Amino acid sequence: MHTERDTRARVARLILEHGPVTASVLGERMGLTPAAVRRHLDALLAEGMIEIETRRSPAKKGRGRPAKWFAITDAGRNAFVHAYDDLATSALRFLAETAGEQAVAEFARRQVADLERRYHPAVQAVPPHQRVRKLAEALSADGYAAAAGKAPQSGGGEQLCQHHCPVAHVAAEFPQLCEAETEAFSRLLGTPVQRLATIAHGDGICTTHVSPRSLCGGADGADGQNTDDEESGRTSL
Repeated sequence: MHTERDTRARVARLILEHGPVTASVLGERMGLTPAAVRRHLDALLAEGMIEIETRRSPAKKGRGRPAKWFAITDAGRNAFVHAYDDLATSALRFLAETAGEQAVAEFARRQVADLERRYHPAVQAVPPHQRVRKLAEALSADGYAAAAGKAPQSGGGEQLCQHHCPVAHVAAEFPQLCEAETEAFSRLLGTPVQRLATIAHGDGICTTHVSPRSLCGGADGADGQNTDDEESGRTSL
């Protein structure tokens, strides 16, 4: 049986993974009454875990009161961060001081290599046009709360969004972790990618633009080792 605190934590996680969202959407997804949703939202607001974003619904332009959308705050996100951030940051500082920045970059690549090996079979098992979605599913299974969709830019392509980053606080000081992950995404998808935003740098989500495959000759990237794509996938954060 769920306690009030358990249910509140589930509400916070739903906002983290799918936010900003409205109270009505939260109620529908969790099977809660409007009164119960308001009670939990009020408590999370009081704790500083979430905040309100006011916007008008596209279906009601110019009429009615703006809807309240609830989004996770930095404090709320911190509640989901692993407890070993300080230790990891101290270890990487020591590595940088004793072996240099290149050693930190190599460490980051080795850390991401395991993720890449695990994701590679699933991503390569689907047609190229489904790979961003499959990568998002794999990331979500590992707690990154990822989603895929069409890129809003006029140039086309797709967009990969990660609503949660387990190493955001460490990556804020050591962007090599983000860079290594970006390189891995490019190899897995067989096309250049570009990081547009990161939670580590204060953005609400990590956003990665995936270039249209037609711009890179339609290579399928089946071997996951396209060095040109790897170079293109690097970005300074």
